Amino acid sequence: MVAPLFFLAAAVPAAAPVAAQVAAPALEETLDSLARAHVDSPIVPGVSVAVVRGDEVILQRGYGWVDLEWDVATPTDGHASYEIGSVTKQFTAAAVLLLAEEGRIDLEASFDRYIDYDLRGREVSVRRLLDHTSGIRGYTELPFFGELTPLDLPRDTLVRLVEAEPFQFEPGEALIYNNSGYFFLGLIIEAVSGLSYEDFVRERLFAPAGMVDSYYCSEARVRSRRAHGYDAIGPDEVIRARYLDHTWPYAAGSLCSTVEDLVRWNRAVHEGEILSPASYRSLITAEPLNDGTPTRYAKGISVFVDGDRRVLSHGGGINGFLSSLDYYPDERLSVVVLQNGTGPVGPGELADQLAEAVLGPRVESVEPAVTRDLSRITGEFTGEGRGATVSLVIEAEGRDLTLRRIQGDGSLSEPSTLRYRGGWVWEEGRTTYTFAPEAGRLDVDAISGLYRLRRTGG
Repeated sequence: MVAPLFFLAAAVPAAAPVAAQVAAPALEETLDSLARAHVDSPIVPGVSVAVVRGDEVILQRGYGWVDLEWDVATPTDGHASYEIGSVTKQFTAAAVLLLAEEGRIDLEASFDRYIDYDLRGREVSVRRLLDHTSGIRGYTELPFFGELTPLDLPRDTLVRLVEAEPFQFEPGEALIYNNSGYFFLGLIIEAVSGLSYEDFVRERLFAPAGMVDSYYCSEARVRSRRAHGYDAIGPDEVIRARYLDHTWPYAAGSLCSTVEDLVRWNRAVHEGEILSPASYRSLITAEPLNDGTPTRYAKGISVFVDGDRRVLSHGGGINGFLSSLDYYPDERLSVVVLQNGTGPVGPGELADQLAEAVLGPRVESVEPAVTRDLSRITGEFTGEGRGATVSLVIEAEGRDLTLRRIQGDGSLSEPSTLRYRGGWVWEEGRTTYTFAPEAGRLDVDAISGLYRLRRTGG
């Protein structure tokens, strides 16, 4: 998401070189070919890519176009800046943790200690804003948001609109990705620091990390080397990005950056230059729900195991732009893909391909034999998701469990076969499905959401 304007302070230090080594040509050529294939799509105007392992820059390059109307090619040096959408959230989380280190924010205190908000008798800790477990409605999924996006109004307007909405669930009972929480965190940062959100991020995060080309986005300010955004409206057509006033994305998605700067950020935040060891552990630790159910979303960062690899990751999407920022801590590998186009062809798949080219194929654990009575968990399961009801039909075919999604028009998607993980747990890609047969419940953990579904039909 996004917000007001900014200038880089003169105190920002000169950027250090991102790397001191050069990758093997064959690997660089492989990564280059993957990126070129990605921008062959007619709905991908351009991308900038950085793949850096330790001090070795394996690839840092731009592809395609930053401006389609003037045929301006993406700079080949990786210095084009993009709106990074929800990748902003880890900067907001780090800012909150810095203030917590200084004793100015208590993560376990109810957030209405810091900003005016009627919680209707509940207590919602600051931590629950950070990990999307507050139960407060996300403003980007509410009907009024479309009317709000082009308007320049006080931020309190949005606070009062969200405040009037009922809770989606009781705090800590589920995890549903929520931009409202991060909007409120931006207000909290300003209230306790005495600085604007953009000034705080510039002075306390960008400057120490050496991020000289990063800034708070503006829909109006002219800035050199800024990529223009485009939205897909079909399989082979794009339009200029739909207008969005940057008052509203704010601390949930208001930052702009480059692939080189985001590599610097990965290095700084994950190697101890920004937070204390205790605060960093908090940043990357996913807390369980009230009933002890584990989650995989920490504080502005998803934390999961992909095959045999640990990954710290977040993506972003905002009008005209998509982004992916991954860090593989055991290999010190950063993979960054910034794209100036939205639509079904996104940067996440390319980022996965780039990582696999560097690290080799993922090693999957052996799939155990299914010994469960699948009839106990077949049927229709329904529950609340992010801005919409989630309805799934689970079917058994022999010893295989298949899933169909009930779509908006009532039709069923094509079936997909789930991979058995043991016990009552299956998975599809990075999403896990955990059944509780006695309770008639299905927990769908999509990393950025943990949805509690109930069996509604056999």
